[in-house]
Amino acid sequence: MKKIITATMIVMLASSIGLLVCSPTVDANPAIIIAQYTVSPEILSPGDTAILTLQVKNGDIAAAQSTTTVGGGDTTTTTHTLATSIDAISIIPVQTRGQQIRATQSYEDLGYLAAGASMEVNFKLLVDRNMSEGVYFPLVDIDVGTGTDIQYPLLVKVSNSTVTLLPTSIPSKISRGGTTELTVTAVNTRENTVNEVIITPQGNRVEFVPQSYFLGSLASEVSQNIVFSIRPSDMGARDLTFTLSYKSGDNLHTNTMVAPVTVIDALDVAPIITGFPISITKGGSSRITVEVYNAKTEKITGVLITPLCDTTVIPSQYFIGSMDPDDVFSASFDIYADSTGLGTHTISFKVSFKQGNDYYETPLVSKSFDIVSGPGVSYLVSGSSNSQSSSSAAAGTPSLVTCVLSLVIIIVVIVVLVLFYMRWRKRRQAS
Repeated sequence: MKKIITATMIVMLASSIGLLVCSPTVDANPAIIIAQYTVSPEILSPGDTAILTLQVKNGDIAAAQSTTTVGGGDTTTTTHTLATSIDAISIIPVQTRGQQIRATQSYEDLGYLAAGASMEVNFKLLVDRNMSEGVYFPLVDIDVGTGTDIQYPLLVKVSNSTVTLLPTSIPSKISRGGTTELTVTAVNTRENTVNEVIITPQGNRVEFVPQSYFLGSLASEVSQNIVFSIRPSDMGARDLTFTLSYKSGDNLHTNTMVAPVTVIDALDVAPIITGFPISITKGGSSRITVEVYNAKTEKITGVLITPLCDTTVIPSQYFIGSMDPDDVFSASFDIYADSTGLGTHTISFKVSFKQGNDYYETPLVSKSFDIVSGPGVSYLVSGSSNSQSSSSAAAGTPSLVTCVLSLVIIIVVIVVLVLFYMRWRKRRQAS
């Protein structure tokens, strides 16, 4: 009887002074939802990690509830703040064939979440290294203090697609002289953009320019060509290795491509003698024709042909300039045999050029010819046909002496004919 009276007196006292009471009230039927979530990167590879970001929201609309009671002529208003207790949030792993996608941590005692409010929670997801590719649904489990636990499926995609290298233009044989361009192609077959793409070439006894290439980001289903110049130091077979590294999120991946090549002593820039004298008449001259080709995969500059001979050769040098890949240029030189003795002589040609900042000279290409007292003979290469020609003075361009001698003979013949005509005319008039 005393307890009842005491309680009644306390209630009456509170009512008499108009007491206002504010206290949080746990909602027995919470509307806790996953408003949105992100997985970064979007596509995972076996062995990858990802950052899962959850936005947990209390979907109740009203933030507070007020209750008014009247007793003994006094009014009492009690305000209840509507909130939901979040005791724990965890990720239930998804498993297949003993491999899992799981979170590395969970959260407990997160406190109260008011109506209409939200909180952001981050998890680190780990994909086992031998996980098969496919679409998986790990569950978010939210332990609500006085209500029903919430479970929400998350879509996580695992793929074996990668970023690969293709040997777009890598010849099986390259020349030891100068540099050769090699082209590789980076192809992103993944469904997401990758970043920090770097291609690094390596090889024994070779020099690459550049030593590595930073491509940056590469979008999904996009390819990019990368060109390297290679300069070998010696001949022989070797493997060229191209390593591609990239990041998907914070995950570093690498792929390697190996290209076997053989370094040979090939003349990818060289002179070809297409027409030359077999013999030249003493005191005469003959023409020799030369073609220069660029079989390299890149442009060369400052191309110069220089003849080397103990006879007079005009011009002494022939400047071509720049040559693009697969270009061919022709040049001709006149050999004069007026200051050289009879016998066998040799003419050689070398081609000098620049590739980048480096200077190169080709090996000599030579032909022998005879200086004779009789008619000379020339040899001409034209396409697939070969021909020989001869003349009494020279095969090719006549010398100055020959031209003057021919002119004198013609003048003498004309003078003789004129004299004969004048004598004939005088005799006829006399008769």
